Amino acid sequence: MSLEKENISIAIIQSKLIWEDRSKNRSIFEDQILSIAQDVDLIVLPEMFSTAFTMNTECAETMEGETIQWMHKMAGKKNAVICGSLIISEEDNFFNRLIWISPDGSIEYYDKRHLFSFAQEDQYFAAGNQRKIVTLNSWRINLNICYDLRFPVALRLKDDYDCLLFVANWPSKRSHHWKTLLQARAIENLSYVIACNRVGQDDNNLDYSGDSVVLGPDGMGLTPPSNESTILITTLSKDSLLTYRNQFAFAADADSFTLAKTQ
Repeated sequence: MSLEKENISIAIIQSKLIWEDRSKNRSIFEDQILSIAQDVDLIVLPEMFSTAFTMNTECAETMEGETIQWMHKMAGKKNAVICGSLIISEEDNFFNRLIWISPDGSIEYYDKRHLFSFAQEDQYFAAGNQRKIVTLNSWRINLNICYDLRFPVALRLKDDYDCLLFVANWPSKRSHHWKTLLQARAIENLSYVIACNRVGQDDNNLDYSGDSVVLGPDGMGLTPPSNESTILITTLSKDSLLTYRNQFAFAADADSFTLAKTQ
């Protein structure tokens, strides 16, 4: 496979979200997805893209629900992977689950490991306990949700991924943290970072400034900064990643460790 074919194109949809209105949010995102004129391999939606960041578990759906079926339809129409998180009900538990749906209909998912106790997310949702890395062409992508960004030990590169992906509802009053931590995760792991956040205001009167971005393994932005509803598109280069990692082989000096999280 040529290096050119090993590159992947990413579209991040940074959007306002309608509070707890799954139908309207799907309609908004469908218009945005169908407006993408160029071919892309991956389309990224924010955390809880169908409801906004609510603790109302009555908004939950099943893995056979309307939003999952809609994601299947969008992946097929655009011939691209669609990913984003939503509230899923399963076996008497609720999860903030990042769904990854391929055009061929296959589905993978990641359950948020670090629940945001500051907003009592841990009182309503069950935590995941698995590191999740999916593949797209030759790329290994580590899936994460919002608050996971603050926990670098769980995100440490073990020579098992090429890119960190975060979907979020990260408020503007902590936007400095968001931007700084994303850069740190890219630099310390010699990894691309894809980060999709929302904009607008939610029903808890929290403002969101977006700041979605794709970062290179040197921590430098590959997409323009924006605080408005927008679609950011860029291409990740496998050749550039491998060259950078070979040039700055800091991972060879990293401490070895085993991560254990008490439940």
